[in-house]
Amino acid sequence: MDNEQAYKAFWASFGLNAFDENTVPESASLPYITYEYAENGFDDGEIALTANLWDGGKSWGYLTKIVDNIKHAIGYEGVTIKTDEGYIWIKRRSPFAQRAADPNDNIRRIMINISVEFF
Repeated sequence: MDNEQAYKAFWASFGLNAFDENTVPESASLPYITYEYAENGFDDGEIALTANLWDGGKSWGYLTKIVDNIKHAIGYEGVTIKTDEGYIWIKRRSPFAQRAADPNDNIRRIMINISVEFF
């Protein structure tokens, strides 16, 4: 897998459809994850990125469980993902997760803050 495919697979591993935030299909149904994707050169340092968890309804419970799964997957030291080009190191940033407002009262969104390094 190349870097982009491996990164998408990480987000898709939490049981939801995962989409690059710029390519969410109109047919996508909630819940799902959108993520930012960017790369830097070899050993150019960390990139600050976000992902968003989306769900319909009034409750935060389901998304909170997914956030906990993501938090545990990344852990305190981060998680590395092997790729054909090397590996990706994903780490938590602060704040790691925050609830975000949406103009639609029936949409719940939690933003995840991470940093990513490519080696």
